[in-house]
Amino acid sequence: MANLEHPQQDLKSKNSFILHLKCSGCGTLYPHDAIQNFCLKPECQETLVSEYNLTPGQISKADLQNRPNNMWRYKEFLPINDDKNIVSLGEGGTPLFKANRLNKNIGIEEVYWKDEGGNPTGSFKARGMSTAISKAKELGITKVAIPTAGNAGVALAAYGTRAGLEVHVFMPKETPDQHKREVKYYGAQLTEIDGNIGDCGKLVAELCAKGEWFNMSTLKEPYRLEGKKTMGYELAEQLNWELPDVILYPTGGGTGLIGFWKAFNELESLGWIGSKRPRLVAVQSENCNGIVTAFHQQLVKSEAIDRGFTIANGLRVPKSFADKLILKILYENNGYAISVSDREINDSLQEVARLEGMFVAPEGAALWAALKRLKAENRIQSHEKVVLINTGTGYKYLENIFVGENI
Repeated sequence: MANLEHPQQDLKSKNSFILHLKCSGCGTLYPHDAIQNFCLKPECQETLVSEYNLTPGQISKADLQNRPNNMWRYKEFLPINDDKNIVSLGEGGTPLFKANRLNKNIGIEEVYWKDEGGNPTGSFKARGMSTAISKAKELGITKVAIPTAGNAGVALAAYGTRAGLEVHVFMPKETPDQHKREVKYYGAQLTEIDGNIGDCGKLVAELCAKGEWFNMSTLKEPYRLEGKKTMGYELAEQLNWELPDVILYPTGGGTGLIGFWKAFNELESLGWIGSKRPRLVAVQSENCNGIVTAFHQQLVKSEAIDRGFTIANGLRVPKSFADKLILKILYENNGYAISVSDREINDSLQEVARLEGMFVAPEGAALWAALKRLKAENRIQSHEKVVLINTGTGYKYLENIFVGENI
């Protein structure tokens, strides 16, 4: 497949500029119009990434002006060829606003929050699932399954139901009941596992290998990444195409962090931004910090680390499937990785609520805890523009947060 050829396309007549999928490891090309998971080479098996025809001048920034304020305003850079296959609940178009009081506490004037909590199903997972389910519909997939720490399963249940698909969700038993109830409300089949998300993932892989279900696991499916990258498109547009100095991102599976990197590369190819890149900071829980450990040891891949419960469910991912790519991005873009404790997360959650009126997810609160430490260590300077990506609403974590108050 490495010799795929692409005939000249009338790109103006197509909804998507997608060309093919490319393995992030070995570079092998795969067609996007056939069902794919990850690289088929046994010695590789890395994440597949969509590539597009991004010739400057095909589309301009001005073309976006009259489009709806959701992620499908960037549809040419998403992998769906026919609008009739788009499965949407209005995801994207989330606000970016300056911190009014936290910035004074920390001594950084330009601290901004991009708040994903207003997305359908309450988190940024809606972006990825909208794209993944839309492509599944386009490819004729009818049954899907996922291992999840909570929000991804809820989003898959919602978007899968909207598309008329059969959905199977596998969650750790200790996942907050709110997430479990939502999955059931949407009519998906929920299976609870006595273990972590990695244990759920192993079971899903075994069941999907039988050929009945399609595996929607993080980065084992190519298109959730494409929805997540729209956060990068949006952020650039909201900042008038001038990127910040630093972006802090809560990193479990790491799809969103990779998405920002991918979005900025694509925008530069289009000529919409220059070569400046923000320093990406991966933030993890001390209970599950494989990426942080590998980064500080300058390793090319991480080892699985799981020390048990964390109030930030989305950060309890012992080992990301795309750990090599995440670490590569951090190394090549002068990035950083840091982990914080549950006590720090819980204290930060309350501080953000009291000072900014935001009830962020614990994963978002982890960013504020990390930023305070990074500022104290002089890794982030007072004059820099910093963006924190709050990935969801705190209302879905009440059980965890109340537990956290007693830490």
